[in-house]
Amino acid sequence: MSTPVASTDRQALWKQEMDKARLRDANFTTISGTPLAPVYGPADGEQDPDENLGLPGQYPYTRGVHPSMYRGRLWTMRQFAGFGAAHETNQRFQFLLKAGQTGLSVAFDFPTLMGYDSDDEISAGEVGQVGVSISSLRDMEALFEGIPMDQVSTSMTINGPAPIMLAFYIACAEKKGIDPKALRGTIQNDILKEYQAQHAWLVPPEPALRMITDVMAYCTEHVPQWNTISISGYHIREAGSTAAQELAFTLANGMEYIRRGVAVGLDVDDFAPRLSFFFDSHLDFFEEIAKFRAARRIWARKMREEFGAKDPRSWMLRFHTQTAGVSLTAQQPENNIVRTAFEALAAVLGGTQSLHTNSMDETLSLPTEKAVKIALRTQQILAEETEVAHVADPLGGSYFVEAQTNRLEAEAEKYFQEIEARGGVVPSIMNGFFQLEIHKSAVKYQRAIEKGEKRVVGVNCYVEDDGGPTIDIHRIRSETEVEAREAMARLRSERDPQAVERELTAIRTACHAGGNLLERFIAAAHAECTLGEIAQVLREEFGQFQEPKIL
Repeated sequence: MSTPVASTDRQALWKQEMDKARLRDANFTTISGTPLAPVYGPADGEQDPDENLGLPGQYPYTRGVHPSMYRGRLWTMRQFAGFGAAHETNQRFQFLLKAGQTGLSVAFDFPTLMGYDSDDEISAGEVGQVGVSISSLRDMEALFEGIPMDQVSTSMTINGPAPIMLAFYIACAEKKGIDPKALRGTIQNDILKEYQAQHAWLVPPEPALRMITDVMAYCTEHVPQWNTISISGYHIREAGSTAAQELAFTLANGMEYIRRGVAVGLDVDDFAPRLSFFFDSHLDFFEEIAKFRAARRIWARKMREEFGAKDPRSWMLRFHTQTAGVSLTAQQPENNIVRTAFEALAAVLGGTQSLHTNSMDETLSLPTEKAVKIALRTQQILAEETEVAHVADPLGGSYFVEAQTNRLEAEAEKYFQEIEARGGVVPSIMNGFFQLEIHKSAVKYQRAIEKGEKRVVGVNCYVEDDGGPTIDIHRIRSETEVEAREAMARLRSERDPQAVERELTAIRTACHAGGNLLERFIAAAHAECTLGEIAQVLREEFGQFQEPKIL
C-alpha cells in the first residue's frame, strides 16, 4: 500500500511540473483583462455557505431567485424584434409567437428612441431602419393588432421617451377594454445608463429621474404587474466596459433609482419588487456566470442592509439577458450561431429569468426570419435537449466560479466607494467619470484585438478571403418612410386639435406645478398627441442635456 502524499507536497510537485511545461502562445486573462491562475483550489473559492451561498430561492440568492429555478418554469424566451412600420413588426411578432417564443420584445427605430415623429425633418432616412417606427397611439394599436396584451408579456427597449411609450401601451390596452392591472412586461426606462453609454436622452438627469419616479408611483397603483425599470448593464458592456464595470455601474444605477423613489415618499417594498435588470452575456463563459451570481448577492445585501427592505421580493435581483451583439462578426457570420449558443448557455447557468439570443446576421442587417428562428431554436435546444435546466446553479461550489464571483463582488464594491466619493451617480455622470472608465476599457480591448492578444476567429485568426458574406440580408422597404409620413398627415387632419392643445398644455403645467406626468401622458395619448409633440414640450420646459467632454 503506497504512502499518501501530503497536500503541500503535491502542490510543490505540481508547481515544479508547471514551471517546466511549455505553454501555448496565448493571453491567459479573462475577456475583461484580469489575469487567470492555471488552476483554482479550495482556498480560492472559499465560502461561508450560509452567508455567501445559501440555497436557490433563499437569501442572498447567489444560487438563484427561485427554489425550483427552471424545474418549475423555464426562462422567458424573447427575440428582440422591430423594423419598418408597425404592421410589419406585428407580422414578425406573430411569426415568433407561432415558433414558440414566450414573450415579446420591441426594438424601436432611432427617431422613436430620440423622441421624434416619423414626419420630422430630423427623421429623414431613419424611419423604420433599425427598429419599428412608433409616433402615436395609432401606431401602437397597429403594433399589437390581434395580440392578447393581457396574456403576453411585453418588453420595450426605450429610455429617454420611455414614459411616453408606456403611456401609448397603456392607452392601447384601455382602448381594447383591457384593465391595465392585467398588463405584464417591462419598460427599460433606464435613463442613467443613457448618459453613461448609449446617448438616447430627452432632458437632463434631474427631470428625467422625476419622470421615472412618476412611472414608479403610477404603476405601483394602476399597473402593478409591470416592471417599471429594466436597469441595464447591456449597453454599458456593449460600449466597451469590463464585466466588473458592467456589474458595478448597473447596480449603482439601480441603487440610485431606489434612493430617488424613497426620496419622493414611496415605500421601498412597494416599488422595488417591480424593478428588473438587463445584463449582457459575453463570450467569457465563466466570468459571465460569476457576474450574474455576484449581482444577485450584492443586490440582496444592499436592499436588506442598506435600504432596509423587509419584503424578500425586494431583495431578489431578477434579470433579462441578451447575448453580446458586440461579439458578433461580419466575417464568417455563421460562426455567430456558435458564439451566441455559448453566451446563451452562460446566461442559463447563471440563472437568468429571460433571454434574447442574437441572430447570426445582426452585424449586417436586421435579422431575417431564418436567422431569428435559428436564434430562437438555440434557446429551445438548451431548454429541451441539453438537460442544463434540470439543476439549479450547477456550477455552484466550483473553485474557479466561486473565486470569480468573489472577485467581481470585490471589484464592484471598490467602484461603489469611488462613485460615492465623487458625490454619487449623477455627479459622476456630470463629470464624465463613467464615460471615461468605459472608454478606457473599450480602447484597451480593441488594441488587444488589433495586436492579436485577443483572438477573434475570422477577424485576426483563421481568416478567409471569401469575397464577403453569402447569407441573405433583410432589407427595409423603401416605401416605409413615405407611408409613415402619409399616416401622420392623416392623423393630424382627423384628430381634435383642441383636445391635443389642451393635453399638451396640461403636460406643460405639470412639468412645474407637479402632478404625475405618466398620468398626463396617458391622457395625451388618448387625445392622439404624438410622441414628438409630447417630447418637444419636455425639451422646452426642462431644457436639454449637455454631455461632458472626457477627452
